[in-house]
Amino acid sequence: MPATARENIAAVLLSGGLDSMVAAGLAQEAGHQVHALTIDYGQRHRREIEAARNIARALGLASHSEIALDLRKFGGSALTADIDVPKDGVGEDIPVTYVPARNLVFLSLTAAFAESRGAGRIVIGVNALDYSGYPDCRPEFIAAFAEAARLGTKAGIEGGGFAIDAPLQFMSKADIASEADRLGLDTALSWSCYDPRGDGLPCGLCDSCRLRLGGFAAAGLEDGLTYPAR
Repeated sequence: MPATARENIAAVLLSGGLDSMVAAGLAQEAGHQVHALTIDYGQRHRREIEAARNIARALGLASHSEIALDLRKFGGSALTADIDVPKDGVGEDIPVTYVPARNLVFLSLTAAFAESRGAGRIVIGVNALDYSGYPDCRPEFIAAFAEAARLGTKAGIEGGGFAIDAPLQFMSKADIASEADRLGLDTALSWSCYDPRGDGLPCGLCDSCRLRLGGFAAAGLEDGLTYPAR
């Protein structure tokens, strides 16, 4: 496949969160044929799997694939093990919600998915500003992975590798909320909460909820999700 054709096919890592929804919407707006990959890694906040399916349908993506990868077997994170999710505010240190090497693993799977779809573009909704301290969201990691993918794939040897698009990399959560609004996305379809309540509502207190709520508030926009009264 010619390089120009590959560049117009995008493999999007679609978690079901607000960031990945906006990243997919931007790829579609750019005119790319978008194929989404959702990874069920045994996360406690499984509502995001359903969210990813709903987003893929709503956007009318070219395809949506799911793969199961049980990272609960490794543990070490409040998202995959019986560890309390912090609710006392976003700190400076790497939080216990960090999943060991998650984006390294996920991008490797997405590179394989992209290669199988003939895609020359990988899209991921990582953010280096309001990112809760996760090391695998940093620009230098994304750049290093792009080089590893070029060296370690047939597409890299014969077709020039993959462009790694991280369109939200330097956006604030307010910027991301504004982009969702500009793109006309239904934010109620997305899910960000790490610790959903028994009644199905987001907790409103975990790092992810706080960052999301703060972003919509700073943008002067209403989030489509319903949160518990405080």
